[in-house]
Amino acid sequence: MFNGSETTVTLVIILVALGVLGWGYNRARSYGKLGILAWLQSVVLTLPWLLFFGLVSMGIYLNIVGILFLLVASTGLYIYLGRLLRAAGQDEVWRERATKLFEEQQQSKDAQKSEEQDTAAYKNLTAVSEGPNTTRIGVATIPDEDLQVIKGIFGIDTFFATETIKYQEGAIFTGNLRGNDAELVHSRLSANLEEKLSDRYRLFLVDNPEGKPVVIILPSTNDPRTTTVPQKILALVLVIATFFTTLEVSGLLLDFDLFSEPERFREALPITIGIWIVLITHELGHWWQAKAHDVRLSLPFFLPSLQIGSFGAMVRFESLLPNRKVLFDISIAGPAVGGVVSLVMLISGLVLSHQGSAFQVPVEFFQGSILVGGLAKLVLGSAIQESLVDVHPLTIVGWLGLTITALNLMPAGQLDGGRIVQAIYGRKTARLTTIATLVILGILALINPANPIILYWGILILFLQRGLERPSLNEITELDDTRALWGLLALFLMVATLIPINPALAGRLGIGG
Repeated sequence: MFNGSETTVTLVIILVALGVLGWGYNRARSYGKLGILAWLQSVVLTLPWLLFFGLVSMGIYLNIVGILFLLVASTGLYIYLGRLLRAAGQDEVWRERATKLFEEQQQSKDAQKSEEQDTAAYKNLTAVSEGPNTTRIGVATIPDEDLQVIKGIFGIDTFFATETIKYQEGAIFTGNLRGNDAELVHSRLSANLEEKLSDRYRLFLVDNPEGKPVVIILPSTNDPRTTTVPQKILALVLVIATFFTTLEVSGLLLDFDLFSEPERFREALPITIGIWIVLITHELGHWWQAKAHDVRLSLPFFLPSLQIGSFGAMVRFESLLPNRKVLFDISIAGPAVGGVVSLVMLISGLVLSHQGSAFQVPVEFFQGSILVGGLAKLVLGSAIQESLVDVHPLTIVGWLGLTITALNLMPAGQLDGGRIVQAIYGRKTARLTTIATLVILGILALINPANPIILYWGILILFLQRGLERPSLNEITELDDTRALWGLLALFLMVATLIPINPALAGRLGIGG
């Protein structure tokens, strides 16, 4: 995809990744042994790929044995550290139980101090200060009778509330989470709230800026809105526009301009249908997991592109998410299904390619992606040493599908990749990766102004997708190791798809003359 700046791009990504690891270490130290073990897990999954891409940028190629060794070693270390982390967590639980009596004796003193800290932290969390935004100035507030009922849902075995702060139509309860199972606590509190006040309010369990659990109660009238009629019309208009851009791109691949020769649109239909199969299966993946978790999604708002046919689609959540696991499952399902379909198309196209196939592509086509180039070398062998390579049309469709999937896996805002990062690491990390992604796209756009895809995609993220997804009802419970591993694998495949092959490595692999 990119050309002329491979080494610079790779070095920028490596430096950003090392910076994130360094920031993670500083943050992990404050959590002691548990924090360091969790940080080491991220290191063992990141450093092997930094090593791989660093060597690639210098023209040093690892054979398949070396790559498999990196995969097995990093996965084994990750699992081992996960066991240590769980063991350390159990030790922490027993230590907490052993000191519980002493903590209860100190509760009165700690509560007073906690109230002062949590009040200040809450003001930072909600950006509220004494002024026109506070509930004392006459804006709608939660009724006192409802507030008294809500206070009754808390207990010493779930969440010990030390302070109540009324804010607009809801309330914030600061205090202390009892036990280590945040999911169980949230479930019990939500059930108590629904029993007492039906579905009039929603209960959020989140961390404040100091990392302490906070309960936020908001009226159900603040739930996400369903798609309006004007939005449905816009979605339809975007579908039509995307259909025409995919037709135009298909025509350009066949060496004619559809706008100049519209009578040839039938020739472009097969490739267009292939692109739409990828787009539709991607969205069906989201809907499949959304239905499994009883979450409503909006209509997809497709993004037309005259470079690759489409940038994919934007989809909103029309109901609240119960936890970060659901956010992860729905977010990764789309690129997983669409990516598998694209990969099958690419490999099938390479297998079906032969001398005299319908398409002739320059060999630079295979140098634009580590993943595509590597697969082409495995399947086509010495055939990609020629300046022009005959390929089956499915090869082109698969490449376009992988590119669309990879763009949506970028770890930014409400893209699939941004939501995956938010589900695994939380909102703070997701905000940092969003900034880093936009910075990298900006640098690439300056280095390679001849490629408009980078600039267009960066602008779309900046104006449409940079905001994070709203918090789930239970924002505290973290993902299991298996989901985190799948998420990191998806991000790795995104990088492998978008990063080009270094010219020196391409020569060693025999990709090009």
